[in-house]
Amino acid sequence: MTDFSDFAEAPFRPLGAHMAKVKECVALVIPMFEEVLAGDWDALATRTQTIFKVEHQADQIKTEIRTAMPRAFALPIFRGDLLAYLKLQDDMADTVEDLGVVVTLKNLSLPESLVEDVRGYVAKVVEVCELLFQCTDQLGDLKESDFQGNVGRAITELVAKAEHAEWEADKAEYAVSKKLFAADDEIKPTDIYLWSKVFMELGKLANHADKTAERLRQMLSR
Repeated sequence: MTDFSDFAEAPFRPLGAHMAKVKECVALVIPMFEEVLAGDWDALATRTQTIFKVEHQADQIKTEIRTAMPRAFALPIFRGDLLAYLKLQDDMADTVEDLGVVVTLKNLSLPESLVEDVRGYVAKVVEVCELLFQCTDQLGDLKESDFQGNVGRAITELVAKAEHAEWEADKAEYAVSKKLFAADDEIKPTDIYLWSKVFMELGKLANHADKTAERLRQMLSR
């Protein structure tokens, strides 16, 4: 069991243990797609099993936090806000797990002409997540008195960058999806369907990261 006794003093610190697992999941996204693009199915199977394990660990920590979190009167931030923030964090790990499921349903093929587009889209999605992580890396010892200070302002600026990166990820998803359907004479219908599912799940991951950052901004500005 993790020690979650310091909610009142530093309300975000206990959520850091959960975010560490989310970061582990996201760190596996680019290697996972490199294995898909290379057709390295054995390595992909091992990679996705690791993702499933880490996501389960994140779920366990989430349950511990929900159990340990005191009622609102003991916190400088409304308990419901922290739980909503935790849920958004957890959605990111869940989505990485969903990606692992989809890319292992069959050995996916992709025309060479789309490979770099897919790499670029994946990288842009991970960029959104990493901007969120830059926000959360500053939260460990953040106290209520710091919310409107330099740290709070720095986090707000990073949130704006995450929002812009998520917008760019949306554009990348649209562009690569158009190319996918334009290449329908080169790809099996089942692969087109699964790749479109993959692209949507990647979009969800970027969106969850953006929403997590925005929820954080809202909590710090109250």
